[in-house]
Amino acid sequence: MSDPVGKLPSELDQLPDRDTEETAEWAASLDAVAQAAGTRRAEYLLRRTLQHAEAAGLALPKLLETDYVNTIPTAAEPEFPGDEAMEARITAWNRWNAAAMVTRGSKYGVGGHIATFASAAWLYETGFQHFFRGKEADGSGDQLYIQGHASPGIYARAFLDGRISEQQLDNFRQESGGNGLPSYPHPRRLPWLWEFPTVSMGLGPLSAIYQARFNRYLQNRSIKDTANSHVWAFLGDGEMDEPESTAALALASREQLDNLTFVINCNLQRLDGPVRANFRVVQELEAQFRGAGWNVIKSLWGSAWDELFQLDTTGALVRRLREVPDAQFQTYATRDVAYIRQHFFGANAELVQLAGVLSDAKITECFHSSRGGHEPRKVYAAYKAALEHKGAPTVILAQTVKGYTLGAGFESKNANHQMKKLTIDEFKDMRDLLGLPIPDSAFADGQVPYGHPGANSPEVQYLNERRAALGGPAPARKVKHVALPAPADRSFAPLLKGSGKQEMATTMAFVRLVKDLMRDKETGKRWVPIVPDEARTFGMESLFPSAGIYSPLGQTYEPVDRDQLMYYKEAKDGQILNEGITEAGAMADFIAACTSYATHGEPMIPFYIFYSMFGWQRTADQMWQLADQLGKGFIVGATAGRTTLTGEGLQHADGHSHLIASTNPASLNYDPAFAYEIAVIVKDGLRRMYGEQPEDVFYYLTVYNEPKVQPAMPEGVEEGILKGLYRFNTAADLAEAAPAADAPKVQLMASGTAIHWVLEAQKLLAAEWNVAADVWSATSWGELRREALECDEALLRGEVRTPYVTRALEGVTSPVLAVSDWMRQVPDQISQWVEQDWTSLGTDGFGLSDTREGARRHFGVDAQSIVVAALAQLARRGEVPASSVKEARERYGL
Repeated sequence: MSDPVGKLPSELDQLPDRDTEETAEWAASLDAVAQAAGTRRAEYLLRRTLQHAEAAGLALPKLLETDYVNTIPTAAEPEFPGDEAMEARITAWNRWNAAAMVTRGSKYGVGGHIATFASAAWLYETGFQHFFRGKEADGSGDQLYIQGHASPGIYARAFLDGRISEQQLDNFRQESGGNGLPSYPHPRRLPWLWEFPTVSMGLGPLSAIYQARFNRYLQNRSIKDTANSHVWAFLGDGEMDEPESTAALALASREQLDNLTFVINCNLQRLDGPVRANFRVVQELEAQFRGAGWNVIKSLWGSAWDELFQLDTTGALVRRLREVPDAQFQTYATRDVAYIRQHFFGANAELVQLAGVLSDAKITECFHSSRGGHEPRKVYAAYKAALEHKGAPTVILAQTVKGYTLGAGFESKNANHQMKKLTIDEFKDMRDLLGLPIPDSAFADGQVPYGHPGANSPEVQYLNERRAALGGPAPARKVKHVALPAPADRSFAPLLKGSGKQEMATTMAFVRLVKDLMRDKETGKRWVPIVPDEARTFGMESLFPSAGIYSPLGQTYEPVDRDQLMYYKEAKDGQILNEGITEAGAMADFIAACTSYATHGEPMIPFYIFYSMFGWQRTADQMWQLADQLGKGFIVGATAGRTTLTGEGLQHADGHSHLIASTNPASLNYDPAFAYEIAVIVKDGLRRMYGEQPEDVFYYLTVYNEPKVQPAMPEGVEEGILKGLYRFNTAADLAEAAPAADAPKVQLMASGTAIHWVLEAQKLLAAEWNVAADVWSATSWGELRREALECDEALLRGEVRTPYVTRALEGVTSPVLAVSDWMRQVPDQISQWVEQDWTSLGTDGFGLSDTREGARRHFGVDAQSIVVAALAQLARRGEVPASSVKEARERYGL
């Protein structure tokens, strides 16, 4: 084949050709085939040659897209080990009850989804009958990420095996009475069944990858043998458009996660219409996954298509399937035979000839229902091949019909995602199609009945036998609590005694504490440091050589800094998860580690440290996922606040994360000012999350990169630190320039780094304005509010309880001025329970690049601005002259 005119140079032009004559012979052979048999034959031979080369292990680029046919030919399918007729009856009962549950619930207006499970039923049932390992066998079992909209089918199966009652089915999406079923997989709402929340689309596939990766982490660190655990993620083809769905595909292939399988239900429909109306989503996904290094298995066509492919001696059928867009194929599934003959087979003479030998019944079966995802033999073959493939993760692209078996009113209709019920007549048609023994009399009251073959029926016995052989019920969440011993006090002692004259940022204080805790003989190995490529920013490089950075390959190179004390050390049993620039990936890692106590029976103590601005703002959805999954661990927002990052500017200056965090009920949020506060909070956090009576909470701490002298812990402040507020000092404690005994008073309340501006303001108020100020450390505005809300709720039950913040300030008659490096809404959370006059200062607005001093003056939170605000408060009360406020503004240049 001669070179085309104007051909662009390629990488092959840079490689020496040691035998140009042989190369020319190959090109001439291809030219000859193209001229004698046509370009299509030449293309076919090239593809087959490349496929053969790939199978032979030759180092050639992979084909990113194969023909629109099944990867596993019918002749190569393994023997199906189950009773197909029995499994069909079980699946029929589950289809029926899933549809009945949603339809019955529709009278209460609670909604539900029918069509997704209808399309995916065999994808789940084949796994439950033959593949998914339960938790009652050795190891941890498999981890199942169930597609959120398919939850009715999972409830229907749990009803069949006796784990859910008919009353619970009737309480689908009605949880407030205490005996209902949550709409989607929510472990917090149904913790004995669901393990992984998935309905916030995109988070399921991302989390599944990092769960598989964390399984290997536990294995390589000799903490838990996870060799037999497999992660299965069931996804929708529309869901794959979420950026998170494909964000970590390369990680999965790079780390050879062959303990992971994605099963993508390609019913070609998303919520409003076709996933790829003018294109082919299956081919697009194949190219995407193959390009990322995954093993791809396509299960597209059911056995009814075998005859068509055998008759396709010219390849016309395969070519036609490759060119028809998804929206048109969806239309074929709803139209009559005449339409299909005209619009599909009428495309060329070869297809017209092929269609001439096909019966109308065969064409209807092929185009209306025969899909690879609807046949257990096809699905079984795909799953078995996935488990047998080594060295890479597998994705199964299974084509189905959305709304399959629900009748002509549902199948392949654009609106079927929003359709919540079937009519009685539609249920009767469905009953007849599925062959279920439900008499017409069961519909006498106008209500669709649930169906069950009986607890001792052959169907239930078969189902239970299969699950017993695979290790018990699935899905299932089982927690066997293992309390971790409290670390030795010596780990906390250095922070409690202060830093002397040495300045130390609270970020460094936290890292030093964790470094000491990681040396603990009992629990040190359970710490999981997670950082998204900012370890050096947070002073964590000292952990590199001692703890090691996790890599399944170990270290295959000599690091450039090997001759330095704190060199970059990777190890197969490394403890640190350094994720690269991916906060979403780091959060997925964190979630897997936080829930290891349930998933694997191995409690781990993860801490995820990140640039404060890029935590809650960027990954708040995953923080909710963490709460839903009942995760435990420490989230650490480093470089916190809006004014502590010199020169970084708007996108790095965080003044609102505590406000976002306050919306999450499982997050305990602290903004410690001093190193000793961190020690007290972390120690209590370990008790609350990993002690004898563990709570399903996680901690959010904000720490700062501003070096300050860290004081020793005063006596008797531990309770106040944990509850959120204590008096750090009083005006009488000032060594110099103490105000007069009858001086006006003000209470200065601060969190985090703002405590230092307040302490400076306290001195200025005393020395220059004869105002006595007490300073309070507010370690947690959020915890103060949480406890106060609980007191308010108790009042509704007739219990009189006074909020802690009200009691802490009891007897104080002077006004309160609250200051933080956050928006004013953060301290204002507690204002309604403060009986004294209240005002606050904060960093509302956008951040900006400047020095710390410049930024604080800009936002009006520096010491001088605090003085002016305090004087203004007192002036309004008539306790200082109004002229003092004007004088102070002029003196400080405000």
